[in-house]
Amino acid sequence: MRDVYRGLVVLVAAAVAVVAVVLALPSRPDEVAERPVAAPSTAPPTSSATASGAVPAAPSGMPADGAVHPAGTAEPAVTPSAAVPALPSPAPSVSQAAARPTPRPTPSPGTSLAPGYTAMEAFYADARLPEVPAKPKKAVLPKPGRRVLADKRSGVAVPLLGSPWKRHRGAPFTSKQVLPKLRGRAERGLVVSCPVPIEAQKDPRDTALLAARWTLNLHPKGATVRWLTSQRVKGGWATTYQVKYGKRSSFAAVVVLDGGMGKPGLVFASIPDTQRKRWRDIYRVVSGARVLG
Repeated sequence: MRDVYRGLVVLVAAAVAVVAVVLALPSRPDEVAERPVAAPSTAPPTSSATASGAVPAAPSGMPADGAVHPAGTAEPAVTPSAAVPALPSPAPSVSQAAARPTPRPTPSPGTSLAPGYTAMEAFYADARLPEVPAKPKKAVLPKPGRRVLADKRSGVAVPLLGSPWKRHRGAPFTSKQVLPKLRGRAERGLVVSCPVPIEAQKDPRDTALLAARWTLNLHPKGATVRWLTSQRVKGGWATTYQVKYGKRSSFAAVVVLDGGMGKPGLVFASIPDTQRKRWRDIYRVVSGARVLG
């Protein structure tokens, strides 16, 4: 009987052990996946190790290097210190580019027409030329003389001046008259004619102004202008002006006439201050220049 009781005790103990194991196992296979995981605390550590400068341990569930490793992917880890590349600035749209004004070039002195400018815009931008008076003075002209030089190429008649003026080889002009040179001086008086060497304008006054600007090429470098008179003449326009270069100056005039040719004709006269006794001849040229008829 003693052996029977021992066997019953062993069987009861085994049964109790089996029941305990069954109760410890989960009732469903996915029970572990459904259990919530507490997020790591983001509060700054206050331990004495952190205050002393030691690096705090990584929160539970995070790798010690601070990288975030996506679960279930093959993507590389992204560390918090990784630099983010800057995006390029967007290119301006067509409307924005069109709204921006295009800078205009500054005309260079001595040129008849700067790129991007009309002839008159280049004229008004030339620092060598002052502002043209809104109401310019008019010259009192003498009675024109009878003797003229016929410039058939330009379609104009040029007053033929007497002594001490002399006719001279015209090239590159069609006609030319000069005063004798003074000893030690390169400048001397001259009267020339040719088709206008600039772009003719609708208004003969503008053509005369452009022609006056062009004549600075025939004066010493650095010459500037002071406007004197401007007026309509039969067949065109006449302008007189003073040209200054250093301590010297000249008295000059341009007469633009429509002689029925391809371009208007130009009569230009200039006399330096070293020959100022002949300055009155400038008005003789203005009054005597006319269209060939």
